Amino acid sequence: MEKAGKNMHLREWLIAQIDSGKYAGLIWENQNKTMFRIPWKHAAKQDYNQNEDAALFKAWAVYKGKYREGRDKADPTSWKTRLRCALNKSTDFQEVPERSQLDVSEPYKTYHIQVETETGRYSESPETESQVIIQTRSSSAHLRNTITHHPQFGCHRESEERDGRVNPSGGLDHVYYCSNTGTPQMDSSAPFSMFSPTPQISDFRVRVCLFYQDQLVVDVTTSTPDGCFILHGQMPLGNERIYGPCTAQQVPFPPPGVIHLPPCIAEAMGRLLPHLERGVLVWVAPDGVFIKRFCQGRVYWSGPLAQHTDRPNKLNRERTCKLLNTPVFLKELQDFLKGVGPKPRYEIHLCFGEEFPDASPLKTRKLIIAQVVPLFAVNLLQRCQRFGP
Repeated sequence: MEKAGKNMHLREWLIAQIDSGKYAGLIWENQNKTMFRIPWKHAAKQDYNQNEDAALFKAWAVYKGKYREGRDKADPTSWKTRLRCALNKSTDFQEVPERSQLDVSEPYKTYHIQVETETGRYSESPETESQVIIQTRSSSAHLRNTITHHPQFGCHRESEERDGRVNPSGGLDHVYYCSNTGTPQMDSSAPFSMFSPTPQISDFRVRVCLFYQDQLVVDVTTSTPDGCFILHGQMPLGNERIYGPCTAQQVPFPPPGVIHLPPCIAEAMGRLLPHLERGVLVWVAPDGVFIKRFCQGRVYWSGPLAQHTDRPNKLNRERTCKLLNTPVFLKELQDFLKGVGPKPRYEIHLCFGEEFPDASPLKTRKLIIAQVVPLFAVNLLQRCQRFGP
């Protein structure tokens, strides 16, 4: 049961599959149809049947244009990983671990369907244009920062792993030409136009800087559109035996010994880091920047969408939170260029283990701060300031 045309979001598509009754184990968990079960049997089980147990994952791959029956090699593991990543990154769904059963003969996961809001929805539309940083849909000239793929510089096609930005024609979704310093080579001759209400962002890189007691210890630019984990150790999200491989880049916290710290501070940091295993996942989507906290340690943040600037903003565990809204950023940028508004904010700060921002006017140096900067915002602001409104 699928609607005509391939224009459904993941939310709409998955609800249609549940209602169709085509897939064994894919059922509603409650009468209100706000919670559902999805079968989650691992391929290593003796009674695993690909035609039955991978049917839903295969259907999603077919719908997204990632698998063509009779032409492509069957890859159930990749199918499952693709749907898992789409569910994990979507703000439409929230896993309910306490109602999931992964160690029974017919394992399943349970998800809650979030209430739709204007700012909390993560777009899963397959109608994303290719090879642009931002494209406006107006009759005027488009802003096209076309960047060419070049494997020599360590940049490769990541779009095969991300479900939210699929080009149905089979062409490249988004690729980058990066120097060995990680700086994109921009085409300064590209035309520029004002913004439309439906921009398309396809530069999903973020710059992550980690600070210990205000001292920079890590400065890295992520290269995968699946985002990055900021975490202690090398532990991936969940259990790979159950969830499959994760393609998000890992940005681990270095040991406290990388810089000179007072013994009491080093000891406190040593106690904090073990609580940051699993960390946080940060990613850029077409409509904004998102984060999901998995670690036991508390995480606080500040940024453009933070509720408070003078007292702490806490990230809830296992909840997707929107850190930056792309349409709002573009509107603020437009006002800034017209001289009727301040420079738009796009930097995000995460504080691990300590309340942040401080309620007290006496600011203290935090043990661990992560600065997250979406590069599409940096590059767009620079280009706008160069060319003017």
